[in-house]
Amino acid sequence: MEEAPYFEDVADAPRGGRACWLTADDGVRIRVVFWGGEGLKGTLLLFPGRTEYAEKYGRTAAELAARGLATLAVDWRGQGLADRLQDDEMLGHVRRFSDYQRDVRAMVEAAKALGAPEPYYLLGHSMGGCIGLRALHEGLDVKAAAFSAPMWGIYLAPAMRPTAWALSNATSKLGIGGRLAPGTKRETYVLAELFDDNMLTTDRDMWDYMVRQAEAHPELTLGGPSLHWLAEALRETRKLHIMPSPPHRAICFLGTRERIVDVPRIETRMRRWDNGVLSMQEGAEHEVLMESAAMRAAILDEMTGFFFK
Repeated sequence: MEEAPYFEDVADAPRGGRACWLTADDGVRIRVVFWGGEGLKGTLLLFPGRTEYAEKYGRTAAELAARGLATLAVDWRGQGLADRLQDDEMLGHVRRFSDYQRDVRAMVEAAKALGAPEPYYLLGHSMGGCIGLRALHEGLDVKAAAFSAPMWGIYLAPAMRPTAWALSNATSKLGIGGRLAPGTKRETYVLAELFDDNMLTTDRDMWDYMVRQAEAHPELTLGGPSLHWLAEALRETRKLHIMPSPPHRAICFLGTRERIVDVPRIETRMRRWDNGVLSMQEGAEHEVLMESAAMRAAILDEMTGFFFK
């Protein structure tokens, strides 16, 4: 590992954050940020969502440290300061969804090399929840898992579903997989949209926090996904949907105003997860950890209480 840039000035992060470059087993370079400390009782492996980057969770890392957990967050391939996979660096892309598991393996190796305290716990948000569910099936060694609005399905309006599947299935044959998915923008969401009726948070302070980061370090940001990414995501979520739930204890947080991921898929999964709990967050949008300070505190209290019981 070698040192990598870490933007503490815009992350509101606890002191001591350390960023490192890692090389996955296929040669793609990714980045992790580790927030440690004395007397911590374990480490949260934080799997961010699509378009996200480690510094976005600086406040979360500080709040987790106060509850006894170190945090290790990753910049997935294709986003943050990890290697971008298309000439257009604002286009979200991955060759195969299974490639994210290469990043997971590199991240776990880094946790051990950095001396991150064990046991490990998982928190997967949105796309990170999809990657995390697959990782649990593949033997990720964590004591318990948490999910935030996991992408176990993508919300599509009924009229759009046939079109989405047809386009995604035709991407390779037609050579259009590198194009921006319909209905998305090349600019990152928080700079392309207004706070009013945004689909991420109802909290103006957290919205402004995300906007400040994006404006200060645009190199961290990402726009909409490629058609190929959409095809891979639809296939992966369909495969995961028919698989049984892993044996791990798990808690899932979901806002009642969720409009990005497939809510029925989440409800179905959690109903059939023997060691699972679904915690609904009244009035919250997609990013429950970017909602009000009171909601964030309640969620982190519930999550760490679940982990440590």
